[in-house]
Amino acid sequence: MIRIWAKRYGAFVSGRKGRWITLFTWIVLILVLNGLLPQANSQKNERANIFVQETDSSKANEIIDREFSTNKGTPALLTWYKASRLSDADLASIQGLTKKLTDQPIKGTIVPPFHDIPLPVLKNQASKDGTTLVLPIVFDKNLETAEISNRLGELKKTAKSIFPKDPFTSSLKDEKNVLVRVTGPAGVTVDATELFSRGDLSLLFGTVTIVLLFLLIIYRSPILALIPLVGVGMAYMLISPILGWLGRDGIIEFDAQAISIMTVLLFGAGTDYCLFIIAQFRKNLREEEDKFTAIRRAFSLSSGAIFMSGLTVVVSLLVLLVANYGSVHRFAIPFSLAILIMMAASLSLIPALLSILGRTSFYPFVPRTDEMAVKLAVKKGKEVKTRKNKANLGVYVGKLVSFKPWRVMLTTLVILGLFALFSTKIETTYDTLSSFPKDMPSREGFDILSKKFNPGELAPISVIVKGNGSEANLKEKLENLPFVAEVSNAVKGEKDPAFIKYEIGLKMNPYSNEAMAHIPELKKEIQFYIKQSGGDERNIWIGGMTAEQYDISQTTKVDSSLVIPLIIGLIAILLLLYLRSITATVYLIGTVLLSYFSALGLGWIILHYGFGVEAIQGFIPLYAFVFIVALGEDYNIFMISSIWRKSKEMPLKRAIKEGVSETGGVITSAGIILAATFTVLTTLPIQILVHFGTITAIGILLDTFIVRPFLVPALTSIFGQGAFWPSKKRMEAVRIFKDKEVIRNG
Repeated sequence: MIRIWAKRYGAFVSGRKGRWITLFTWIVLILVLNGLLPQANSQKNERANIFVQETDSSKANEIIDREFSTNKGTPALLTWYKASRLSDADLASIQGLTKKLTDQPIKGTIVPPFHDIPLPVLKNQASKDGTTLVLPIVFDKNLETAEISNRLGELKKTAKSIFPKDPFTSSLKDEKNVLVRVTGPAGVTVDATELFSRGDLSLLFGTVTIVLLFLLIIYRSPILALIPLVGVGMAYMLISPILGWLGRDGIIEFDAQAISIMTVLLFGAGTDYCLFIIAQFRKNLREEEDKFTAIRRAFSLSSGAIFMSGLTVVVSLLVLLVANYGSVHRFAIPFSLAILIMMAASLSLIPALLSILGRTSFYPFVPRTDEMAVKLAVKKGKEVKTRKNKANLGVYVGKLVSFKPWRVMLTTLVILGLFALFSTKIETTYDTLSSFPKDMPSREGFDILSKKFNPGELAPISVIVKGNGSEANLKEKLENLPFVAEVSNAVKGEKDPAFIKYEIGLKMNPYSNEAMAHIPELKKEIQFYIKQSGGDERNIWIGGMTAEQYDISQTTKVDSSLVIPLIIGLIAILLLLYLRSITATVYLIGTVLLSYFSALGLGWIILHYGFGVEAIQGFIPLYAFVFIVALGEDYNIFMISSIWRKSKEMPLKRAIKEGVSETGGVITSAGIILAATFTVLTTLPIQILVHFGTITAIGILLDTFIVRPFLVPALTSIFGQGAFWPSKKRMEAVRIFKDKEVIRNG
């Protein structure tokens, strides 16, 4: 019944009337939704919660916001620096700036009155060598990142009018003039948003350009190269307002990072789905004179694999909803929605466009039947050329994996296994600043402060206890810890004095793994002391950036332990339903997992040993897993579908040989294009995306050139009839073909 309806649907969307109705429907939907709903870019939320569910650090931040009003808001640290020492005139100019900002305040901004501090006292607040001074500014907590950026812009204009040379544009190499860099939470947030916003447009143009370039090289047809881009573009014009509506109504949240990666995913995966049906259509046009028959057959032969591939990716991405880390959790809906709509476009809009354009799609290399080619040659008075069936690389690969499967399997396992071993060497970090370019203002400011002051002062740890006096000597206890540089005096809560807060400055970089490792030790020491003093050790919370990063690291580990098994399990169920084979399901998933660990290992070899990267962001392995496994399984499904279909008509070894040969070209093209789109991420000045793009592109290439053409068909050949187990129907078909071969060979 499903197949009958699928055939009827395919005949409609590519039929004489249906193709125009399909195209018109897409255009109307795009116009209506774009006219009524906001665009996704206008609804980005760069200040979304870091965690979906409460963690120790988020609870601490909640208490701080409620009980300690002086901590409310987003602080920015204006780092003033002059290599030859800050002069009295420089300090006077800084005081002039704070006076002007006090007399003409910028809305939503609190500036300390440095102008009321005597010059000798202000000098004492500078670093020991007199080169650096910190001016802390606090922005209202409810201000969006864009508004903070605007207020910093107003501050910069004011500073420019006071200083002889604009201190915000002065270089670190300039020893004669004072400079200032904005760091701290506000500076980091603004710089991160600017990096992603700056990359949005270049990412879009870069992705479109590289897809168009590869399509032109592969198919040598300008019209055909535009068809997938038109399909992806129209899908995006449908996705953007839907996401905008979901974001506007608070149903979901997403940020610039999610939109950036979604764009790459959409163009890469979307082009792949288009190529699957285009390749089949071109093949059919060489056998069928009627283009409607050709497109119907192309749809019939490719739609199942496209639907299954898309469904696999959609389901895998929806699993991210179980993640507690906000950045991962927020990927789920935008990414799965993008793939779902792109899959719908591939199964409706693309067949309609191909039906409308017909053979013109492939101009100037128009595919024709032998009869059509003869008629055209006669009409033009040219010699009739017989078509030569050249053996392509896929034919040789098909023969190799069919007749020497053990050699192929062992060779590929050794190669992938060696790469996978290096995945155990990966070092991770959760330091956001380390992913910024070295010349970003917030990173330059942080580097200056870490050299001139105790680095722990830049992002102190907040320790909050709620007790009955048992914490009286806690400050002294904290000061005696070997990794603590200084501890502030206790501050009581404004609404509930039982809450006591201490600020701890560590002796090391508060964003480092070393600092993070001290969080559980710190909490254990405090709990032990409070318990000994007769207090309740449960009423302890640790906040601040270091604690937040520690919670991110622990949350990511828990998320991975949930997401990875769920994705594997759901893909296994889908493959089992589609292939009806436990054996094939197991080795298809196994090969993609091996590909994933190999990609991590090879990615680390390139990034660490090739480019000197000391650590990658801790959540990148989880990001990469989702994309490599889901997208890699796409290619396996498309190829195995061809082998399964052919096994009904011929012996299994021949089905493997022809299946590899038939799908080799289109999967290779699709894999190259998909890998190239993820490689575009490496051109951005954001190390998180550079590392993610590198590892994911490597994983896709390993799937394209090793797993799909060699390992999977070799395993299918080795298992033989067992590859279909427990499907008795297919195993019986293989046995019949085997018996016929024995009879034929005497």
